[in-house]
Amino acid sequence: MLFSYTTKSKTGEITEGTLEAQDRLALAHDLRSRGLIPISITEKNKQFSDQLLTFKNIFSKVSVGEQIILTKNLSGMLKAGLSLYRALSVLQKQTKNSTLNRILISLSSNINSGETLSFGLAKFPNVFSKLFISMTKAGEESGNLAGALSDVGMNLDKSHSLTKKIHGALIYPGVILSAMIVIGVLMFAFVVPTLASTFKELGVVLPASTRFIIFLGTFFSNNLILTFVVIIGGFLGLYSLLRAQFIAKYFDYVIVRLPLIGNLTKELNTARTARTMSSLLLAGVSITRAIEITEDVVQNIYYKRILNQAKEIVEKGAPFSEVFAMNSNLYPVMMSEMIQVGEETGKLSDMLLQIALFYEEEIENKTRNLSTIIEPVLMIVIGAGVGFFAISMISPLYSVLDSIK
Repeated sequence: MLFSYTTKSKTGEITEGTLEAQDRLALAHDLRSRGLIPISITEKNKQFSDQLLTFKNIFSKVSVGEQIILTKNLSGMLKAGLSLYRALSVLQKQTKNSTLNRILISLSSNINSGETLSFGLAKFPNVFSKLFISMTKAGEESGNLAGALSDVGMNLDKSHSLTKKIHGALIYPGVILSAMIVIGVLMFAFVVPTLASTFKELGVVLPASTRFIIFLGTFFSNNLILTFVVIIGGFLGLYSLLRAQFIAKYFDYVIVRLPLIGNLTKELNTARTARTMSSLLLAGVSITRAIEITEDVVQNIYYKRILNQAKEIVEKGAPFSEVFAMNSNLYPVMMSEMIQVGEETGKLSDMLLQIALFYEEEIENKTRNLSTIIEPVLMIVIGAGVGFFAISMISPLYSVLDSIK
């Protein structure tokens, strides 16, 4: 088979070329016998397929849950004494996700050709985050890849768990509101036209609110499918709009200032910042690089700006805690105080971990009670809607009864 290769000499000179060999291992052994260090070895007739694989994975997904299982299983097998190549081969045979299967085959091939795991992971930026890749690289450099992968899995697990708790707390009000909209449209479409025809026969003078409801009922009745298409399209359009960069900053500004939701957002971003920074520093990543990666992890644009400012401050030699003290409206005072203690004692990663644990527990407690807090608000909204409908449709009937008397 024909292979293209890149090597480095003992003097640091990089050389590229093409050679025939039985397989990658044989070529790597041949190159080392010549005093060259293989950097990459690629089978020539597979270069196009490798590029196609990378293209495919831009549009493919590997869930966070699958990534957590991958890191835990890979870490466990490495601790048990299996080689990295063997561990990846075992995982590749076990996975049922076709995308992950292709990725594991690619990673195995990279390891077989002398490349590092982090180098292989970096080929799939749409699947593996910068946090994942950087912590893996730090583990390789420190000689503790198994421990680094275990930490990556724990970090992903905690972050995923927090996100699931918040989503879970919002499912109940979301379902109620969706049901309200569907039932409301169906009532307007099938009930209101019947009452409208009754009012017309009786010749009742209708108040403005009743005429408005009859107008909606007539429209929904004549355009029922179009109505649901517009509603679904409206939700999808709103979702896309909120994700747009020019709207995101306004949405992020509002979300941190909403009662209840605002405090939850602040605590969530604080916990994510602290845990990500702690994991990266503990893995041996430099503080400036750790700040860059954490900036990608947080979602709110204002928190991204603070972390960008933190990087600039640290590069100038100022304390890391300084930027958090200046932004106590978004990061709680506890954040800057504990980071300052960590800097003074040389235990910054430990202090950040304590902050993360504290706010993760706070978020868990608040999300547990969020549905209970939202429930009475929903009842008030539903009651107001039903009351408006009832009064608008019943008041004309009272006018008819009064005229009969």
